[in-house]
Amino acid sequence: MSRSLVIGNWKMHGSLAFVEELLGQLLAEQGRFSAQVVVCPPTLYLPKAAEQLAGSSIAWGAQNFSEHAEGAFTGEVSASMLADLNSCYAIVGHSERRSLFGETDSVVAAKFVAAQTAGLTPVLCVGESLEQRESVETLSVITQQLIAVLDVAGAQALKNVVIAYEPVWAIGTGKTATPRQAQEVHAHIRQVLTTYDAEQAGQISLLYGGSVNSANAQTLFAEQDIDGALVGGASLKADEFVSICEACK
Repeated sequence: MSRSLVIGNWKMHGSLAFVEELLGQLLAEQGRFSAQVVVCPPTLYLPKAAEQLAGSSIAWGAQNFSEHAEGAFTGEVSASMLADLNSCYAIVGHSERRSLFGETDSVVAAKFVAAQTAGLTPVLCVGESLEQRESVETLSVITQQLIAVLDVAGAQALKNVVIAYEPVWAIGTGKTATPRQAQEVHAHIRQVLTTYDAEQAGQISLLYGGSVNSANAQTLFAEQDIDGALVGGASLKADEFVSICEACK
């Protein structure tokens, strides 16, 4: 059975004071969460998050890292460095990394493998643009993004992975896929995973990401194959994020 999971992606927001305040508010409410809750602050604030969350039920992860294990890559951070900070999760293939920083399917696949090699759980993001949805290409795009990674990583990779469906047209726009639209894609993802490992496919947490908030979370989580959420802007507001986490049973 898949695990309920809510991940907060803070993107490039925050300060030391912000981290301390927000995490303090989440820690005060952690007893209300039945799902696993994860926060992904900017890399510079991971040590602060690790210190503050140590011993709690809230885990932490990274938004990005290099596909390389080490070397002359100025400014980069490796997956093993993140593991040194006791990070558990790492977001891979977010649409902003793909569109703004040119990450191709092959780069995403390499980062996915690097994360698992370092002992991190990759949160693999897949999703279509508005143009692709309007051209009825959603499912084919999702399939290609999945197989580009799994054909490289192999079926054994399904033992340690989270997959997030994030329609590009719904990220930061205020638009959200309807529960029916999201469920259709999540069911398709589960079916694709079944072709690699039917047993593991039913145990993988599938998250929805795209303008998730306290008003729409419960209806999204009611769908059969939606196990939680990858939350962007709403994860920066303690009351909103707590409400979303509470809704995920």
